[in-house]
Amino acid sequence: MNVPPEAYDAIIIGAGAAGLMCAIEAGRRGRRVLVVEHNDAVGKKIRISGGGRCNFTNLHTEQKRFISNNPRFCYSALSRYTPAHFVSFVERHGIAYHEKKLGQLFCDGSAQQIIDALLADCAEAGVTIRVGCSVAGVEKNDGFVVATSQGKFAAAALVIATGGLSIPKLGATDFGYRIAKQFGVPVVQRRPGLVPLTLAKAELAQLADLSGISFNAVVSFGNDAFEENVLVTHRGLSGPAILQISSYWEFGKDIAIDLFPGEDLCAELLHMKRDAPQTSLKSFLDTRFSARFAQRLIEMHGWTRPLGEISDASVRAIAESLRRWKITPAGTEGYAKAEVTCGGVDTNALSPKTMESRDVPGLYFIGEVMDVTGWLGGYNFQWAWSSSVAAGRSV
Repeated sequence: MNVPPEAYDAIIIGAGAAGLMCAIEAGRRGRRVLVVEHNDAVGKKIRISGGGRCNFTNLHTEQKRFISNNPRFCYSALSRYTPAHFVSFVERHGIAYHEKKLGQLFCDGSAQQIIDALLADCAEAGVTIRVGCSVAGVEKNDGFVVATSQGKFAAAALVIATGGLSIPKLGATDFGYRIAKQFGVPVVQRRPGLVPLTLAKAELAQLADLSGISFNAVVSFGNDAFEENVLVTHRGLSGPAILQISSYWEFGKDIAIDLFPGEDLCAELLHMKRDAPQTSLKSFLDTRFSARFAQRLIEMHGWTRPLGEISDASVRAIAESLRRWKITPAGTEGYAKAEVTCGGVDTNALSPKTMESRDVPGLYFIGEVMDVTGWLGGYNFQWAWSSSVAAGRSV
């Protein structure tokens, strides 16, 4: 005997930030909503984010801080559901928060508070959530039928909120991309984003024993540059500035590191050469960096003579080396260490107002599964909230 699928108005696959927020918005509109999650708990990526405090948005969210092959796509959703809207959500739930730096907002307490708030609103909106519920297949006739480990479910609208490939230990899979392929929705080539960079053997040999040392710098690739900390690791380079530039970096090409951002280093060294000619570059670098890192810079370049014994042309070359330290990364640490996935479902195939497929009515994609990647610092959470509200108002 064939049991008919349990019917809903909308089925959302994925109970992360985007999936739960979409469910709330749709449920508040009186829609019967089912959220399906293959993990044994919701919001696993939320729970570990921001060092366990969840960097839930950024006050400086704007279109130019997102990467996509279709850069204007995100404007509509971001302008209709802004950081101020999510801050109101946080305040309504009594969650204390603070701005850490650069517009980044964090919970004072635990990231679990964000999960609990989302679940509370889901319950209030009448949303049904099934965890430990893996999807075996999806079919489309008049609507969608989703076969799962807990039975079959049917709905006119299907929302894919399964995220990208980053951090597979939290259950990340390529499910969303497979659904896109099944229904003929194009997918932009994917790669790890916001990820540490690895170094080739020769460059790693110069730096690996400095693992744990950090310094402020501007890291650039082409026309894109970020000023924040750089951290030396046993495999290469990490830290906020490196993570940011990794989303732009192209394999086989150089990145440039400016160790003296905003300073006229050449003028400073020439002035020191004239007024304190016995000053060594080591003693000068010791005032700016850890002694070990300063010593390694000296060793790498053979800068052993006092400034007074160095020609002006050589001083200029030294300044250029410190302002434009070029490194060719060997690669990245991959999806295991990546915070996001660059690329994904092609937004040219979706409506910027609703996130619905242009060619497959009722099929929606939200959050990280799409070809929209934000900067480090709460931007990707804001995209999750904004894109999911746009879809939730439509399903």
